[in-house]
Formats: sequence, C-alpha cells, structure tokens
Amino acid sequence: MNIFLILILCFLIGEFLVTAYIDVLNIKHLSPHPPEEFKNVYDPERYKKSQAYLKDNTWFSLIHSGLFTLITIAFILCGGFNTIDLWARSFHLGEIPTGLIFTGILALLMQIINLPFSLYHTFVTEEKYGFNKTTLKTFFLDCLKGLILGAILGGLILAGLIYFFEMFPVYGWLFAWIGLVCFQLFMDYVAPTWIMPLFNKFTPLEQNPLKEAIENYAKAENFALQGVYVMDGSKRSSKTNAFFVGFGQNRRIVLFDTLIEKHTTDELVSVLAHEMGHYKKHHIIKIMMHSFLISGLMLYLFSWVINNQLLFNAFKMEHLSIYASLIFFALLYSPLEFIFGIFSHYFSRKYEFEADQYAVTTYKKAGAMINALKKLAVENLSNLTPHPLKVFISYSHPPVIERINHIKN
Repeated sequence: MNIFLILILCFLIGEFLVTAYIDVLNIKHLSPHPPEEFKNVYDPERYKKSQAYLKDNTWFSLIHSGLFTLITIAFILCGGFNTIDLWARSFHLGEIPTGLIFTGILALLMQIINLPFSLYHTFVTEEKYGFNKTTLKTFFLDCLKGLILGAILGGLILAGLIYFFEMFPVYGWLFAWIGLVCFQLFMDYVAPTWIMPLFNKFTPLEQNPLKEAIENYAKAENFALQGVYVMDGSKRSSKTNAFFVGFGQNRRIVLFDTLIEKHTTDELVSVLAHEMGHYKKHHIIKIMMHSFLISGLMLYLFSWVINNQLLFNAFKMEHLSIYASLIFFALLYSPLEFIFGIFSHYFSRKYEFEADQYAVTTYKKAGAMINALKKLAVENLSNLTPHPLKVFISYSHPPVIERINHIKN
C-alpha cells in the first residue's frame, strides 16, 4: 500500500480522534458550580446555560468534523481529486488557469458541505442561546461576499505560487515566500479600510465622555490614535468583543457596539488599554514575524514534494501538477501545522497576560479591568473551567480565571 496514503489517512483519523478526546475531557471537566470569583456575577441559571452552550457546540463540532473527515477519506479513496483534475484539464488551458479551476471546484465543494452546518450553528444553536441577530439575507450575502473575496485573493496567491515554482524550480520557494510576505503586509494594511467594511459598518466613536476618557488616556501614554471605531457587531450577534487591527495610518482600535452598551467608561478604557498594550508590547509585529517564518518553512518543505509521483499515486492522479501538489502537501503538513499551532497559542496566551498587565499598570484601575473580563465571560457564556489540555492545545486566550488572578497578583 502507498506510504503517503497510509500517512495521510493516519493524519486525518488521528487528528479527529485527538480532538475528540480533548473535547470530551473538556466537557467532563465542567464544574457544577461557578468559581468563587464569579458567584456574585454569574447567576445559577445562566451558569447552567453556559455549560449547555459548551456541550451543544462541542458535540456539534465533533459531528461536523467527523463527517467531514469521512467525506475527505472517501473522496481520496474514490479518486475524486483525479476526476476534478481531468475536468479542469479538459479546457486545455495553461498550468495557472487549470490550477485555478481545480482549486476553485474543491473550495466550492467544501463550501457546499459546510453550508448546512453553518446554517444550523447560526440559526439553531446561536438562536437557542440568544446570540444570533443575523437574518437569512445577511447570512447568504456574507457567504457570497466570502466566496468572491476568497476567489480573488486566493486566486492571486495560488497564481503567484504556481508561477514562482514553475519559473524557478530550485529557488521558487524563496521567491514565493518573498511574494507571500509582501502580499500579507499589503493585506494587513488595507484590510481595515477595504476588506472589513465589506462585512461590517465601522463608525468613528462620537465625541462623548467615553471618547474624552480614551483620548486622555492615549495622550498620557503618548499613543497617537489613528482612530477608535464602533463596529455594528449587533448586526450578527449579541456577543461582545474588541480588537486592534492594521498598522501605520490604517491602524484601528475597534469596539463592538454590543460591548459599549454593556460596560462602564472605566471598563471600556481598560479594554482599549489592553488592545493598546498589544501594540506597545510589539505583539502584532511578533505575531506577523512568526507567521512569516512558518510560511517560509512551509514553502521550503513543499519544494521537496512537488510533483512527487508516489504522492500523486496515493490520490490516483493521472497527471502531475504544482497546484495539486499544494493540496496534497497541505494534508501531509497537517501534523506540523498542529504542533506549530500549539506554540502559537502559547505565545498568544503569554501576550494576553502582558497586555492585561500593561492595561492595569498604565490605567491604574485593576478593578475595572477585572469587571470587564467578568462581564465579557458572562455575556458570551464562556467556559470558566476548561480542561488544561484543551487550553494548552487550542486556547489563544488564557482562561478568564487565570487572567483575573494574574491581574490581582
């Protein structure tokens, strides 16, 4: 039996089983009572609701990933990739157009498979727990915009990768890496003004006591505000959040409108100070550099398996191609991606602690930051007692109890 086929099947099945095991552990780790820190803010009924929300989402995710894994395995064993490749080649176009057709059909099939699950999650699970504010019109418009945007941006990336590896067989990975880094920097710069407004409305925070408090804090910290914006998050969900996006003249601090509705001025400034802390502590640059290094390693490893006949035999392919090599390499690369993800999450959690520390050190209102974290957890039905292994594997933010204890200490 083909060694690549055995490896890929083991990776697919193994990843699902590991994820399922950790998720089951996470459910069993639920506590029947909220932590002492939350007893005065999390009423018993809402706490039970948060646990039910976690269970529903966990089982739904396991069913989704399980079915998708089975479909992927069946597709591989039945030669589905070869069928699509032969159809793409029937137009007798060049490597790049054929590759765009091939990957475009695969992406469309994935969207079709995932669509029922996305509909159920939005209009059943999220609706059941009072989060969903999305209409069917908005949902399908989002899907359409996502498809068009994915086709344009994904198509540009794929075309560039095929070109570099086709034109420069030895150092194609290096030129592709440089091109990918430049493209990512460009996208990070224009995303706040070109991409994100396609999905949400961003309104500059109006002049009011909150804005005055934010401006005073930013001035005290010698931080040149490029803009504080309110995002219409309530258009899709009642969940609350805030984030920092972009760099240079396009950097923005974004507050959900739902966040502003439910927090005091001190709490909101504390949240903003946390986001500012990410910038001041250079977390954004560090994350970007980490991403660049990983993409470079990935492209270098990919250069070793391009047009590998044994790999293509595993997928019953009749023709070799750079574009199909990319898809097959992604399946082979999944264990490394899983490991790199653990390291990324570790540093992300570390950065969250540092941003919390920056916020309470500079704004000097630890109580407001703690209250903001508590409200965020309660409003979003967060799991207060996740299993340590779940946190280690997949949490980009530390559990809220750890963040509160860290602030107090």
